[in-house]
Amino acid sequence: MSVTQVKRIAISDSPWPWLLPLVSLLVVFTIYPLIYNIWLSFHEFMPRKRALVFVGFANWVQLWHDTRFWGALGVTFVYFTIALACEIVLGMAVALLLDAELPGFGALRAVLSMTLVIPPAIAGMMFLLMEDPQFGVLTYLLNMLGLLDKATPILATSSLALAGVLVAEIWQWTPFMVLIFMAGLRSLPPEPYEAAMIDGASSLQMFRRLTLPMMSRVIAVAALLRGIDLFRVFDYVFVMTSGGPGTSTYSLSLYAWQQTFSFLKWGYGATLSLVSLAIVMILANLFIRAFKVRW
Repeated sequence: MSVTQVKRIAISDSPWPWLLPLVSLLVVFTIYPLIYNIWLSFHEFMPRKRALVFVGFANWVQLWHDTRFWGALGVTFVYFTIALACEIVLGMAVALLLDAELPGFGALRAVLSMTLVIPPAIAGMMFLLMEDPQFGVLTYLLNMLGLLDKATPILATSSLALAGVLVAEIWQWTPFMVLIFMAGLRSLPPEPYEAAMIDGASSLQMFRRLTLPMMSRVIAVAALLRGIDLFRVFDYVFVMTSGGPGTSTYSLSLYAWQQTFSFLKWGYGATLSLVSLAIVMILANLFIRAFKVRW
């Protein structure tokens, strides 16, 4: 390309020369993998032939009769609901507390944000050690408080394993909600609060009648962002329990990964991934319409 042509592109009014790199990245890293995944869901890998064989809708039919898929979907929904509710409530409580300009709170806000730079797999390994039945500090504290029997390993007990994984998830991502909620709280106008204080409203009344309504869109955006991420839970489950004991922590992402890479069922793994994507898109759209989320 000559210097003259480069100058013409640089002064051109058309947006396409500037959008072309972004469009190329979208095609390579988003559209092509999606189309390939759809194509793969109608095929299955045959190890003996070392080739993909067209199987039509067999993977989709198998999905409806797969009890393990429905179990993994149920675990994912339970995980998604509990984690999102806890992170919203705790995030709002901590944000309200740290919103006060007290000595040391600036450093505390910085410390809270440090959890976000830790990779989820590393955070999962940390809690795997902390919940160890022999020398885990979390297990020791629960024993001291009388909340857990010494002979009960958290991550090896069906009724407790999901809670053990959720602790790591909530610990790491509640600060993310705190940061979003604090930014929202700082943007609220002071006039309604001043008027409420003159009228003698209590702190609880101001929170219910002023803070929550004015923060509703911020809460909705934060819930949407975390909800999409929560539905793809994989790291914590893989590192801490590998889906066990039994299938008590078996998430949909872990099931898709296992089918694809452990059992080499590439077509069925692609089908599971597409179903997960479809569920997230439907839920996100319903949420956006219900809570009128605006970006």
